[in-house]
Amino acid sequence: MQSIRSLLLTIAGIAFTLMAFVFTASLGLALIGIASVVMIGTTIAARLAPKPVRATVNRNSTRQQREPRIWNDGRGTIIDL
Repeated sequence: MQSIRSLLLTIAGIAFTLMAFVFTASLGLALIGIASVVMIGTTIAARLAPKPVRATVNRNSTRQQREPRIWNDGRGTIIDL
């Protein structure tokens, strides 16, 4: 009788350990999946964001004075001195 009880408790302990392992593994996979979706969304959002346009000024070597040009390209006002 004592060996049957020990055998049943051992089987129950192994089953509980396996259930805990499966639960932990599935929870880990779920967290990895959520992190992957967030990272992919962040990457796509960064690619779709408008890139800043760098303004440059071309200076003449003669340094002639001219009227500044001001215009708006839809992303902001540009002043060309």
